[in-house]
Amino acid sequence: MNVTAIVLAAGAGTRMKSEKPKVVHEVLGKPLIRWVVDTARQAGAEQIICVLGHKREQVEPLVADDTTVVVQLEQKGTADAVAVCRTAVSEGTKSVLVLNGDCPLITPQTLTELVKARETSNAGVAVLTMEAPDPQGYGRIVRDAGGMVECIVEQKDCDEVQAAITECNSGFYCFDASMLFEALAKVDSNNSQGEFYLTDVIQIARESGRAAIGVKAEDVNECLGVNTRVQLAEATKILQLRINHAHMLDGVTIIDPDQAWIGPDVVLENDIEIWPQTFLAGHTHIGEGTVIGYNSRLIDTQVGAQCNIYETVAVDAIIEDGCTCGPRAYLRPGAHLCKGAKVGTHVEIKKSVVGPGSKVPHLSYIGDATIGEGVNIGAGTITCNYDGVNKHATTIGDNTFIGSDTMLVAPVSVGSDVVVGAGSVITDDVPDGALALGRAHQVVKEGYKESLEG
Repeated sequence: MNVTAIVLAAGAGTRMKSEKPKVVHEVLGKPLIRWVVDTARQAGAEQIICVLGHKREQVEPLVADDTTVVVQLEQKGTADAVAVCRTAVSEGTKSVLVLNGDCPLITPQTLTELVKARETSNAGVAVLTMEAPDPQGYGRIVRDAGGMVECIVEQKDCDEVQAAITECNSGFYCFDASMLFEALAKVDSNNSQGEFYLTDVIQIARESGRAAIGVKAEDVNECLGVNTRVQLAEATKILQLRINHAHMLDGVTIIDPDQAWIGPDVVLENDIEIWPQTFLAGHTHIGEGTVIGYNSRLIDTQVGAQCNIYETVAVDAIIEDGCTCGPRAYLRPGAHLCKGAKVGTHVEIKKSVVGPGSKVPHLSYIGDATIGEGVNIGAGTITCNYDGVNKHATTIGDNTFIGSDTMLVAPVSVGSDVVVGAGSVITDDVPDGALALGRAHQVVKEGYKESLEG
């Protein structure tokens, strides 16, 4: 397709009232600018250029790996923002998409249609337009008698007739690459804002004999930008329901779509059940037939098939097939539950492997540990992995039983088929098949109460 996409993201976004640039704010765990970049890629753009400016040190790490970054040192308008990309655009580019970095609702299908419309008609520019319920603040689309776009007039420059037009500029364009930068050189700042408007390219294109066409968006929501925290919440709700609707059509049961928040990069297989107050974010993958229960939050976590996950927080964890988690379980980065493992109530797992069929049922902390197959960890067990300076590992063999309220002081290794008595403090390695007890000596003083009264 030979398409380059230019994403405009240099502005301050002052209406957000934030120390962060507007495009860094997130929708469903994903920064605004990443929504636009990823959509452009899905629409077939071979090259993506991000124009940064205000606090670009916060924005650049989000896009540096897979886009070309260009800096607009002074924010002098949209035409200037595109003009600074002149030398960055790849040779052989046929069409240039210009997109706004604060518009996460645009879809790949709409961008593809915009490019197709321009290239099929050989127009100088195709403008994505929208019928705005309230056109206040938007540039108006002025069409000629033949239906072509004659010009775009910004709100502050509209006369009375133009202000009554309801077809508005969305801020998304597709330009003929060979025409664009020649036209930009002719744009001036003779307007109420004293800025270089990209919209002026429309009239310049027409004066050079190139057509300007308008492609009306079927869904006006796709064109909505985020300028305030209120609009951020509105965009989140639209995308939340759009994503949930797509998953339900693909065979996922979502009990209440208003109470499930699923990020755009989450992969859900068939026959999953998702209960209310569930948050799935990042590159989380859920296997077939798994139930994600109420009040769960999974981020960058891989969950297998036929699992039951309730009231669980998991970050960068792996949960294999047939596992049970929760309620109120916390899987920190590096937690790995093997097939059929169980992690129960008020259990925290960090950087540890819980072997196949092993159980950590309740009230335990397991950190920097490797637990074998068929192990049962009693309530209140702690791997004491930190000596104040360094972290140390604990190893537990297969089919071992760890009694309740046991402290495993790392580094320590407990063998297979071991029984550790409840209330033990284990400081030395335990061989296979042994019984380990590490209790303080119990002292009983009979008649103690009477001695006090006497």
